[in-house]
Amino acid sequence: MADAKADTHTPDIVRPPKELVDGLREVGSATAAGELRKLGIEDPTILGPTPYTPGKVVAGPALTLQFMPKRGDVYNHDEYSDPEQQLHRHVLYHTQPGDIVCVDARGSMTSGCFGNMMLTFFQGRGGVGVVIDGCIRDYPIVLRDLDLGLWLRGVTPNFHTQTNIYPYAVNVPIGMNNNLVLPGDIIVADDDGVVAVPAKLAAELLGLASQHAEWEDFSRERLLAGGHLKKYYPLSEGARPEYEAWKKERGL
Repeated sequence: MADAKADTHTPDIVRPPKELVDGLREVGSATAAGELRKLGIEDPTILGPTPYTPGKVVAGPALTLQFMPKRGDVYNHDEYSDPEQQLHRHVLYHTQPGDIVCVDARGSMTSGCFGNMMLTFFQGRGGVGVVIDGCIRDYPIVLRDLDLGLWLRGVTPNFHTQTNIYPYAVNVPIGMNNNLVLPGDIIVADDDGVVAVPAKLAAELLGLASQHAEWEDFSRERLLAGGHLKKYYPLSEGARPEYEAWKKERGL
């Protein structure tokens, strides 16, 4: 794979250890969001983008792209003019296997931030998902031909700068519908939604979330067998000896 430094002047991100990313993927967005509250993040959920590839579950470090309002004296490129001046390309140049692109497109419903060709390049470099507070175009082709997870506000026939926004900065802090995403944050996305996990909290979160997921597995078994909600959800002290025995049986 080509070195991104040869392709772009924009900064790269610091990627977290793979085991943290893999663990958080298993945890899922709902448990991650709930446990992050215990760590001081009141609402880590990125509102606006919704699942456009139902069933997809991804986690990975965030490459970030910021759009800004377009003004003629600052940006007047056409779709294909001076392509290397168009920063939506540059964020993709940084792609490494497992990366997710997060785009602050200002909630625009009239700009297709990426299309089929750009997303094909992204997948070819190992990217696994995109989260856009805005739209893509070529959605039917992307859905048919690619295997990316897509969380979007919508789709549009328009290209990225056709109307009123343009790509302004790469791998900078962005506001995704007023939710802060830093470059290198771990994104956890599934059918429940999208959660941004601060990289510095990822290890602690994974510990908490793994414990939570473990007792939920136990409680789910008991509830399915007719157990009472009062005893098993949340796990009561009365159920804890039973839970500890269940863990021991499974070598947990």
